[in-house]
Amino acid sequence: MTEQFEFELVFALPAGQHDALELSNAVFEAGFEDSLVGTGIPGLLGVEVEADGEDAESAILATARALLKHLPAGTQLREVRPDLVSLADVAEKLNIKRQALQQREMPLPSVGGLYRIDELASALEKATKPEDGKRRPRFDIANAAKWLRAGYGARLINAKLTIREIDPFSLEMPDMRSMKG
Repeated sequence: MTEQFEFELVFALPAGQHDALELSNAVFEAGFEDSLVGTGIPGLLGVEVEADGEDAESAILATARALLKHLPAGTQLREVRPDLVSLADVAEKLNIKRQALQQREMPLPSVGGLYRIDELASALEKATKPEDGKRRPRFDIANAAKWLRAGYGARLINAKLTIREIDPFSLEMPDMRSMKG
């Protein structure tokens, strides 16, 4: 059964000038007409997209591969979001104030006040089923479900990019023999 996931892909563009309209057109030509495209930081391209897949990791990789075919040669996947998020990011997705999350039991932050998205997703899911005598939350986790579901896949892909288990240019497994020596 396929599910829908919401995530952002951040690509590093090759050196040189890149026309924002041409980059947007490339995203649309890849079949992602409903995506949000960000070109505000020179050398980077952000694409926020919703995609279907059996699991988050395969949906994200399939989307990134499809986009890479239409982007300038030498473009590489730099990062997938959501991975590490702030409580403000999560509150925005849930249409609540950050303080509403701070009043709940949350996992410990990982780095600089940022949280692992999958750990937060588990805490939010638990909060929707309060113990007897406790208040039900005033947020609807369904508002952010596609985004939260993408988190674990985003973390996996970012880890694999970091340890070079996935080639950032092709998004394929590199030939380990060529990496030795």
